[in-house]
Amino acid sequence: MSRVQLALNVDDLGAAVAFYSKLFGAEPAKVRPGYANFAIDTPPLKLVLIENAGQGGTLNHLGVEVESTDLVADATARLRAAGLVADVEENTTCCYAVQDKVWVHGPDGEPWEVYTVIADAPVMHAVPEPCCAEPAAEPVAFGVKPSSCC
Repeated sequence: MSRVQLALNVDDLGAAVAFYSKLFGAEPAKVRPGYANFAIDTPPLKLVLIENAGQGGTLNHLGVEVESTDLVADATARLRAAGLVADVEENTTCCYAVQDKVWVHGPDGEPWEVYTVIADAPVMHAVPEPCCAEPAAEPVAFGVKPSSCC
C-alpha cells in the first residue's frame, strides 16, 4: 500500500506522540530519540514527527511511501520524463531506516520524497565520510546534501 507522508517538526516529542495517538487512535510504529512515526491505515498516512526545538508546528518535508525499490525507480523515471530535477539516494540512512528514495521540490521549494524502507537502522542519519582532510561533514538531512569539497 502506498501512502502519503507528512513530516512535521515538533517542539516536544512526547506531547506530540500523545496528541497524535489520540487523534488517529493509534500508537506510533517507531519511537527513537527525537523521532517518532505513525503508519496509519485510515486515512493511509505515514506521519513523521521530528523533534526540532523552536520549529514546532512547521513542515519538515513531504513524501510518498511505496512498497519497493522498483516503484522508486518508476517514480524517478516518471518525474524526470516530466522535466523535474530528481535527486536519487540509494541505500541511504534516514529516519532510523535504510531507504531508497528520489527527491523533487515543489514550486515553492517544498521537499517531496518518494521512498521505500529497506531495513531498520540504529541512527537517524548516516554521517558522510570526511573528504580532503576537512572536518567531518554534517549528516545528510532530508535530501540536503553537504557541499562537496573535492
